Amino acid sequence: ICPSSGFLSTQSACGMAAVWQQVLAVDDFEEDSRAQGARGHRRSVSRGSYQLQAQMNRAVYDERPPGSLVPTSVAEASRAMAGDTTLSENYAFAGMHHIFDQHVDSAVPRLQFANDDKHLLACCSLDGSLSIMTLSPSPPSVKVILKGHGGPVTDFAWSLSNDIIVSTSLDGTLRIWNTEDGRCIREVRDPESSELLCCTFQPMNNNLTVVGNSKHHLQVVNISTGKKVKGGSSKLTGRVLSLSFDAPGRILWAGDDRGSIFSFLFDMATGKLTKAKRLVVSEGSSICSISARSWISREARDPSLLINACVNKLLLYRVVDNDGTLQLKRSFPIQHGSQHVHSIFCPLMSFRQGACVVTGSEDACVYFFDVERNTKAIVNKLQGHGGPVLDVSFNCDESLLASADSTGMVIIWRREQK
Repeated sequence: ICPSSGFLSTQSACGMAAVWQQVLAVDDFEEDSRAQGARGHRRSVSRGSYQLQAQMNRAVYDERPPGSLVPTSVAEASRAMAGDTTLSENYAFAGMHHIFDQHVDSAVPRLQFANDDKHLLACCSLDGSLSIMTLSPSPPSVKVILKGHGGPVTDFAWSLSNDIIVSTSLDGTLRIWNTEDGRCIREVRDPESSELLCCTFQPMNNNLTVVGNSKHHLQVVNISTGKKVKGGSSKLTGRVLSLSFDAPGRILWAGDDRGSIFSFLFDMATGKLTKAKRLVVSEGSSICSISARSWISREARDPSLLINACVNKLLLYRVVDNDGTLQLKRSFPIQHGSQHVHSIFCPLMSFRQGACVVTGSEDACVYFFDVERNTKAIVNKLQGHGGPVLDVSFNCDESLLASADSTGMVIIWRREQK
């Protein structure tokens, strides 16, 4: 672990439009266990408004059990879109569709499919670079590698239109990249010359990016000008490791390495941040990942937050008010004590009979949990990584899942074909 940042050292081995489409099958590929082409990608196939919405949800389905997370029995149209199958069938990811190893020997802390896209994927590495990969047409390939950071890349985010990526690094810079040609459009240096640890776009205004640093500060940056936004800064109790907005962009949650999650109210007109609430999850435990879900469905309710906090559990919180106050709903056992492990909500979850979340784990496995099941909550478990799984990402129709680990491997898993 890098002592100054809390990140793994470089050499450590350890849109809604697409959602409305029906889940599409992935083309089968012939089995070929041999490496294809140059190092960097191997083909491998194995068998094996927030408050208004909340009020509408409560008004329409008051008969539902309190705290229910999933659609009601009358959600026929939505279930038809999702395939009307069981959770086990929905998340039967078994075959390795592809393996990327262009960052091997350096951890890949973050990866993410592009917005509303089935085949475009990016990841960042502690080797100081980022990769943009395309999974179609076959064979999958590395489209472009983004080089320019002078230190390990800690986080990145796609813009809504996928034409821009912003990234943060231990070199103390935020970089803005053109995703077509890999060109660095702008470099913004941290005014405190501190390591930058996380970033996220403001979902309603992609000119604004929020950045967290190792000196406990949050800062809103206008990427069009490279300038800090006046009033758009605040201080946490520790190094800022994770960020997430709610879907309307009105509430921002930030987690630090002291075990605290802060909620901030975001002024859409000015970019100003106002600190609202603080929750101590576990004193001294790093809040590695925050994922917000507002459900965006008339059938579903209870906006929620998914948290990885180095307490050997995946935590699910209910958002109970407009200040971002959190109430613990469920926890799921995983191996997570020190690494920067992340988790996600499944993108089509609110259209299914059942709700599923996916997380990495330090035991080198990927876990799928049914958040409504009181016992035997594990829906699926994927094995194949050679080190702790640090991040996971679904494409928009859930036909592919990507996972990345501390050894630099990125595995693309495909939905099992019936």
